[in-house]
Amino acid sequence: MEILVARQAGFCFGVKRAIKMAEEAAGQDKEIYSLGPLIHNRQVVAKLSEQGIKPVDDLKDIHSGTMVIRSHGVGAQVLEDIEAKGLKMVDATCPFVKKAQQLANQLQEEGYKVVVVGDKSHPEVTGIVGWTRDQALVLENAEEAKGVTRYNKIGILAQTTQPVENFLAVVRELAGRCQELRVFNTICHATGERQDAAVELANKVDLMIVVGGTNSANTQKLARLCRDTGTPTYHIETASELESQWFRGKEKIGLTAGASTPDWIIEEVKEKMTELKDMETNQPENVEEEVKSQADYMAEALEFRGVRRGDVVTGTIVQVRDDEVLVDIGAKSEAVIPLRELSCSPCDDACQVVQLGQTVEVMILKVEDNEGRIICSKQKADARKALGGLEQAFQNGEIISGRVTEVVKGGLLVDVGVRAFLPASHVDRRYVEKLDQFVGQTVEAKIIEFNPAKPRVVLSRKQVLEEKAVQQKQELLANIKEGEVRRGVVRRLTNFGAFVDLGGIDGLLHVSEMAWYRVNHPSEILNEGDEIDVYVLGIDLSKEKISLGLKQVIPNPWDKVEEKFPVGSVVTGKVVRIAPFGAFVELEPGVDGLIHLSQLSDRRVAKADEVVQIGQVVKAKVIDVKGQDKRISLSLKEAEDNQAGAE
Repeated sequence: MEILVARQAGFCFGVKRAIKMAEEAAGQDKEIYSLGPLIHNRQVVAKLSEQGIKPVDDLKDIHSGTMVIRSHGVGAQVLEDIEAKGLKMVDATCPFVKKAQQLANQLQEEGYKVVVVGDKSHPEVTGIVGWTRDQALVLENAEEAKGVTRYNKIGILAQTTQPVENFLAVVRELAGRCQELRVFNTICHATGERQDAAVELANKVDLMIVVGGTNSANTQKLARLCRDTGTPTYHIETASELESQWFRGKEKIGLTAGASTPDWIIEEVKEKMTELKDMETNQPENVEEEVKSQADYMAEALEFRGVRRGDVVTGTIVQVRDDEVLVDIGAKSEAVIPLRELSCSPCDDACQVVQLGQTVEVMILKVEDNEGRIICSKQKADARKALGGLEQAFQNGEIISGRVTEVVKGGLLVDVGVRAFLPASHVDRRYVEKLDQFVGQTVEAKIIEFNPAKPRVVLSRKQVLEEKAVQQKQELLANIKEGEVRRGVVRRLTNFGAFVDLGGIDGLLHVSEMAWYRVNHPSEILNEGDEIDVYVLGIDLSKEKISLGLKQVIPNPWDKVEEKFPVGSVVTGKVVRIAPFGAFVELEPGVDGLIHLSQLSDRRVAKADEVVQIGQVVKAKVIDVKGQDKRISLSLKEAEDNQAGAE
């Protein structure tokens, strides 16, 4: 068996630079922090922690010391926050990432719609988007680019670890969706060389081993590219994960590593592979018998037959700790579920997910780690179980439900057994400004995109709401009748009226039907979101239009004017309108009385504004009332004569 190492593997320039800068800072300050893990490699982060370099997730708990910006970089606002807190700062952002940030900021300032090709949740992409005041659009592939609307100017750049083919595919898709397109290939040349070297090697060998953090995006891409060649590929973090059966019958083995993998881990893996090679060379003639003997030994040691990586087994929770849960799966010792493997939703407290004595299904991740423990995952077991049901729901167009766990860039994350993405444009039938109102809620949705290999599940709540609206609309049109009163919600105000949702269809409430008095604009009496009772004036089934009235469900102020304003009484009102023949005085909303020119003064008056002005409050005597004709005649001079007589 021959072991071949890729010509480009391990630490890239940016990672080496970041670690060196962090270690130098650790020699000058006792309080050293990095915002998030300095690199995506748990073993390296652990060694850095021993030197006093502690990763933190939030600035709020840090009040002094030095903050190291990792090679992925951060948004402009984060830098301002660090400066505002008075912390010392070491900016170890990779120069290639820094260039992408500057380009994104420049394009944003010049009026371009910035598009970043990359992984939406990756910290590097989050940082680049931050330099556009969070206005950039992130696309993971050409398929997502097909849904982009047209823009006048688009500027495209890439996450530095993106495959070139994926970047170019997105560029081609967007080329016809704008008048002006600017493209910047910000992919790190070292990343491209590492990926090319890995693919080149994978095509020459019988098996590929890719070393790097399981949370490292660039290592995941390396593994995927190697698998795409058709060569069996295993992604591991450390040498302890290697299994001898992988190499049985293989003559050439390829070895490569991600940009966040140090040389010492690569060497450990290489040495362990050499040991396994020697074991294979010295294997007895009766291989089947020897393999069986080893399997029996492992089963006896674990008291659990047939356990291997990827198996799903049932166990009982026997202990809940701060950072892990112990589960009895029938082995000699309890298996360990790390906190991050409990649920697909963010979890700070294991007690929120499991309880002592609970029976759970778990997936075996490692039969034996560095400490001889069995490592397993409840999250992955739940996901495997859920994916079958989700695939069926996707194929049949069924409605599923899930709990919204958090707001992310561009939408919401929903727990449906796996983490599903609900885009902001599919949250509701109308635009939702504040998505955080949905966190913690259980929502119904349909699956509009399903890829079990990633796994990737994209949801649409909007589709469910629209289907329900169509059903409600049909029921409403079948049952609604003219002359009845319905409850509705004001959805939209216009200059000519308001649209009221009656439950599946919007009816028009014209401004002239809102009150018994003149309304200049609907906003004078209504607000969007108001629940009101409305009167059905007319129905046009062919056009699906409904006319509504509001004044019909409130008392007509003219019904009892003879009682309220009897002839001979003196009333107070405000002049609201002046006409050639007199002035109109509002006695109450919807009831106006007329003071004729002849009743304005004892002297001859040519125009009403010689005596009164709009907005003036006056006292007048009621000289005639005709409620059914909606007419009240008033006299200003008689009221003044009465006043003079009284004096």
